[in-house]
Amino acid sequence: MERLFAILGIIAFMAAGNWIGRRRGVDCDTAAWRALLAGLVAARAGFVAQNWHAFAIEPATILYVWQGGFSPLPGLVTAAIVLGVSLRRSRALAPLTLVFAGCVAVTSGATAAALASAQRPLPQGIVLQSLDSGKSLLDDRRGKPFVVNLWATWCPPCQREMPMMVAEAAHSAVPILLVNQGEDADNVRAWLDSKRLETAHVHLDRDLRIAAATGSAGLPATLFIDSKGVIRALHVGEISRAALLAGLRDLK
Repeated sequence: MERLFAILGIIAFMAAGNWIGRRRGVDCDTAAWRALLAGLVAARAGFVAQNWHAFAIEPATILYVWQGGFSPLPGLVTAAIVLGVSLRRSRALAPLTLVFAGCVAVTSGATAAALASAQRPLPQGIVLQSLDSGKSLLDDRRGKPFVVNLWATWCPPCQREMPMMVAEAAHSAVPILLVNQGEDADNVRAWLDSKRLETAHVHLDRDLRIAAATGSAGLPATLFIDSKGVIRALHVGEISRAALLAGLRDLK
């Protein structure tokens, strides 16, 4: 939802810039596009800088913007500066600045409300099965923060992120549970063995109870759960190492 709100805010700002430019008889489109592109680059650069230790392992992932990962503050400040410089002698500066501030305020408020409404208690009574047939109650994890990653062997994005998830789960101070959705132990073990991936943190949810209870719309999905058992954030889709580590930091 936060990405949707950001896109809608950008569309509103660009449309308003075009309208103001036509009313004032000046070219606002060029300034608006410069501000937008500079803001996006700065937001991405800010996120990369904050999580450089993760990107240093896989520098190519800096370009994987579809995985998310933008820092709003550097982007907004840069966009405002570029907008001001581009229109410093224009009659459109004041109204377009007001539109920019309004779009930021509305988008930020809608995003905060959406994120707050998405936080919900982790459902109780969910039993996980390990690959060796052992069982554990997810409720037993309450009291400390942890992460649950929902995945399946047939899911291409899950396949791409699984080596990274396994590696991070092996040494993360915050437990990361890799919970397969709907498959049996033999199939999961065979796939992990074929990829030479460790199985220590892999669990099974044969009845898809976690996905159904949390309303996850697809796979993979990563749930960040605090010490009170509340789902603080839900990332649907392939997650980058940087986004995973940023989510882990927010739980501490």
